Amino acid sequence: MSDHMEGILARARAARKCIVLPEGVDTRVVKAATVIRDRGIARPVLLGTADDVGRNARDQGVDISGIEVIDPATSPKRQQYADLLYDLRRNKGMTPEQAYDFAGNILYYGVLMIKAGDADGEVSGATHSTADTVRPALQVLRTAPGVSIVSSFFVMILPDSAYGEHGLLLYADCGLVINPNPRELAEIAVCTGRTMKALFGFEPRVALLSFSTKGSASDPLVYKVTEATRIAKEKAPDMLIDGELQGDAALVQWVGEKKSPGSPVAGKANILIFPDLQAGNICYKLTERLAKAEAYGPILQGVARPVNDISRGCDWEDIVNVAAITAVQATQ
Repeated sequence: MSDHMEGILARARAARKCIVLPEGVDTRVVKAATVIRDRGIARPVLLGTADDVGRNARDQGVDISGIEVIDPATSPKRQQYADLLYDLRRNKGMTPEQAYDFAGNILYYGVLMIKAGDADGEVSGATHSTADTVRPALQVLRTAPGVSIVSSFFVMILPDSAYGEHGLLLYADCGLVINPNPRELAEIAVCTGRTMKALFGFEPRVALLSFSTKGSASDPLVYKVTEATRIAKEKAPDMLIDGELQGDAALVQWVGEKKSPGSPVAGKANILIFPDLQAGNICYKLTERLAKAEAYGPILQGVARPVNDISRGCDWEDIVNVAAITAVQATQ
């Protein structure tokens, strides 16, 4: 594991946060919970029936003693959480009966725990889609102050690489916003810059990517990125942001100096902002496979409290590492 992630794990252990894992029905999640407990990364809470969680523990050969297991359907706090949900959603037409039904759902119960102060963050997605994870989070926790769009990023760590911060790069958005307009793309750029500073302590150098560098091509797709860059610089005048830049101009110093002389970002970027989800998702998967990079995410940003989505193709180690990132987010 890289030094970057070791730093995250150390900060998570110091924070001692409570992280809810709603998918106790999955063996990988149960295994991850025991590792999170044993390594002192956080205090995990598993949601699911005692029978399901116990069976999964036996299948994995792990001991879940000391880990709280809650069945939302029979929880003594279900009515309390239903009342909380009803207060939040009655203006949207939700009835008390509907709120009670939702409070018995593991994904709603998990974010209601956070809203009520009974947990600090959530990691979900092993058996649910991104939409299933994000919808309850937005309905219950809502967006952070000053944020209008929830987006995602990947932590990419390339072995033996000089790119970014000794191989550390953030890629956004690779998992949530399909085709952001210029204003949304600008917000993704600024949010990811702030995330870099908060999680890893590095000054962000944000590159908004295109197939063009500084007007080398003319197309509405390029205009979208140049306009997003202009808006992002207005939103965060003290942050190092530049675009439009091609991938090599963003990362390779001599190419950046040649294609965009004088840029504070070109050739030195530690954050890559992709113009749409198609580009971002393809690129992170290729980087992970071809460069043998560690890839952690998609990590959500812009939610008022940390709720993170993981890939359904994850393993238990992915869940552990995202739980550590979630715990550190909860300290911000």
